[in-house]
Formats: sequence, structure tokens, C-alpha cells
Amino acid sequence: MQLHTEISGKELLPNVATIGFFDGVHRGHRFLIEQVCEAAAVRGLASSVITFPVHPRKVMHPDFHSELLTTCDEKTALLADTGIDYCIMLDFTPDLARLSAKQFMAVLKGDYQVQALVIGYDHRFGHNRSEDFDDYVRYGQELGMEVILAQAYSNNEMTVSSSAIRHLLLEGDVSEAANCLGYHFFLNGTVVNGYHVGRKIGFPTANLCVNDPEKLVPADGVYAVNVFLGEAKHTGMLSIGYRPTLNNGLDRSIEVHIFHFDADIYDQPMRISFIRRTRSELKFDSIEELIEQLHKDEAEITAILSLQ
Repeated sequence: MQLHTEISGKELLPNVATIGFFDGVHRGHRFLIEQVCEAAAVRGLASSVITFPVHPRKVMHPDFHSELLTTCDEKTALLADTGIDYCIMLDFTPDLARLSAKQFMAVLKGDYQVQALVIGYDHRFGHNRSEDFDDYVRYGQELGMEVILAQAYSNNEMTVSSSAIRHLLLEGDVSEAANCLGYHFFLNGTVVNGYHVGRKIGFPTANLCVNDPEKLVPADGVYAVNVFLGEAKHTGMLSIGYRPTLNNGLDRSIEVHIFHFDADIYDQPMRISFIRRTRSELKFDSIEELIEQLHKDEAEITAILSLQ
């Protein structure tokens, strides 16, 4: 996949494109992109995804706090795995937001060589999003651009959308979120210093500082996880929350006990991949009760991860 930002049309081959923010690059997005690739192959054209580095609502409303399933870099990496030829990353500016749908389509045709536009079944674009698919078809005819209505992703067992996945994660249901995403939800960050209590009670932990403050963090609780340090994969149990037994105050922490691991990894990059939530965060009456529960957590999570 070629990533393009500020480009001229001469740098792109004529292509079939689709537009969206594609947060999470979930199963529904992938189904749409498959249709783009198929349409491009039939027409002998390149395939492209047109997306934005920052959520459009963030541009129009600076106080809007995104809860991202994927950062821009993570989204780009996931899009590269779809087989698309081009990822065109457009800056969503107030000027761009003021363009009508027809004006925007004219930009796509003139500047980005878009010969055919595949539109998601429920997608709207252009100023105020006041136009519908029939309008897009008419504008396309006037501009010499084919407009194709995508089939909707159908799965009787789940509703697949970025907002539905966010809801699942905020409820702690990382297993169902993985079914919708097509992969296990993950956090990327750096290992930072913590309170060093875990080592004293026999469960040393690595504390994760997430790279992007707008990346969604799942609900508080204990999770079975995979841990990636460079190319090495480990298993572990992760806790998200305020450590009420230890009176951690308002400092929310993300800390993972990596099984069968003992090394200094401070300041190193780490990825956490969520497999299953096993329980909510609990407050215990004593450190001894906490340690007893951690041993139970370790046994349960080891059994879960052994089935992967």
C-alpha cells in the first residue's frame, strides 16, 4: 500500500475509491474495502481508501474528546493489510468541511484521479451531509465519475460499527469486540515506573503509558492478555483501574503481570492485546486477600490463554 498525503493527481493512477474515517478498520470496513478492490480489478484500475488523520468532529469542535479504537498510525498499518493500493490521507479542514458533496467529488476526480466512488450504504458526506445516494449518482454523471452503492456488511450475530465496538470495550467485553473487529483490541505504549508494590507481593508488573491520550482504554477490571515486546510474545494478566486496596487515589493505572518473565523493560515500547475480561476491579480488606485473589486470577487466566 502506498500512503499519500499532500500530492498531485499525477502521482496516482486512476482509481476506485471509498471515503471514511475507518476507526478500528473493523469487519464492516474490510467488507467495504473488499468491494472497492473487486470493483477496481473489474475496471482495471487501482484501489484506494480516502481517510483523515484526525476525527472530523475534532476539527469542527476542538473540545470534542475522541475515544479512538485506533490511532492514525495504527489505522494506517491495518489498512495496509487489506490489499488496498493507496491510502490517501486528507487533512480535514474547515475549508474542506464547507465543500458541497459535488465540490468534494470534483476534487477527488481532478486531484486524486478517482474514476469510481464506492459509497457505504449508510455513508453521507459534503457540507451538512444533506444529500443522498441519488444526488451522488447525479453529480457523478456530471463529473464523469461512476458512483457505486456498497453492499452492507451482514452478520446476524452482531452489530458491527465503530460506535458499537466502543460500547463493548467500555463495558469490558473485549471478546465480543474482537469478533466485531476481526482481531484482538490492543493498546500501544511505553513501560513506565509504577509504585513497585507488585514486586513486593510476588506479582511484579509493567505499567503502560498509552501513546495517544485519545486512544480508548477498556473498562476497569482484570484481563487475560498477550504482551508484545519487540518481536517477542508473552502472556499475562492485566489490571486497569485505581487499585482501591492500595489507596491509589485518582491515578488510573494500566499494569500487566507478564508470566514467567523477569527483565528490566522500563522505557521500552509494549503492546497489550486483550483476550478476555475475567472480573471487575475489587477492593479487598487486606493485602493478604488481594494476594489470594491474584493467585486465583493467575490460574484462571493461564487456563484461558492455554486455549488460544
